[in-house]
Amino acid sequence: MHFQLTEDQRALQAGMRELLAGRFGRDTLRAAVDAPGTLDRGLWRKLGEAGFFALRLPEDEGGVGLGLPEAVLLFEEAGRALLPGPLIATHLAAGVVKGAADGSVIVTQPDGALVEWYEAADALLPPADTAEGGFADGALTPVRSVDPLTPLHRLPEPAPAADPLVGLLTAAEQLGSAARTTEMAVQYAREREQFGAAIGSFQAVKHLCAQMLARTELARSAVYAAAVTCEAADIAGAKLLADEAAVRCARDCLQVHGGMGFTWEADVHLHLKRAWVRKERWVSEGALTELLAELLVEVG
Repeated sequence: MHFQLTEDQRALQAGMRELLAGRFGRDTLRAAVDAPGTLDRGLWRKLGEAGFFALRLPEDEGGVGLGLPEAVLLFEEAGRALLPGPLIATHLAAGVVKGAADGSVIVTQPDGALVEWYEAADALLPPADTAEGGFADGALTPVRSVDPLTPLHRLPEPAPAADPLVGLLTAAEQLGSAARTTEMAVQYAREREQFGAAIGSFQAVKHLCAQMLARTELARSAVYAAAVTCEAADIAGAKLLADEAAVRCARDCLQVHGGMGFTWEADVHLHLKRAWVRKERWVSEGALTELLAELLVEVG
């Protein structure tokens, strides 16, 4: 089987990258870090206009009429850009919650015992125990998040297991982050000089960058395949590989950057922190490994 992106898929991916580069570049990212808990609703509506949330809705329902492979490409770009907000919940709510498809309404949902972007959201899926669509006061308590761009609240009781599509789209975001930190490491290795030579000429740095690329491309193959098959075992495997790629590539990128990588001004730590948070989405690593083993036994 030869799986290659079509011209339309490449154009879709390039268009989203261009949109995010123009509307959520590095300066905007750092401004978001300095204003935690706030979302740019103008950007959210722009995403809605671009079809980000309505991508999989049928055309006769006002959607774009595309499928999971295309959704994975868009979420990969969101992961590259470290785009904040409950993107997956709003995407899954398109066609269910009025306004989610066009980005005029921000939707979040429980993930185990946690809810991301609870205070910034307009709706909670499944519906909260509230009157007139609001949120019950004191129903959730804030939790300190390692990622400044992912505020968290804790539910009184854990919610039922999330839709497997949460796992797949999270894996796509992790893939985008892994690809971006790999690029950042390679770029820095070419520019940074030590002992009169670019550090990228040193064997140890070459090995780090090569391992990052191999990890990322392995995760890419798994995530793209899972988007095509939509099988539970494939999604579980893709999530494990993408989580590993995102976390380890961010760590290796930090290593390539050296002391500079540990500073607040560098963006490397933002990718690492977001990767840690995403790693706990849908199913935790330990539970995911057990789930994958059970699914493989059933297939065998």
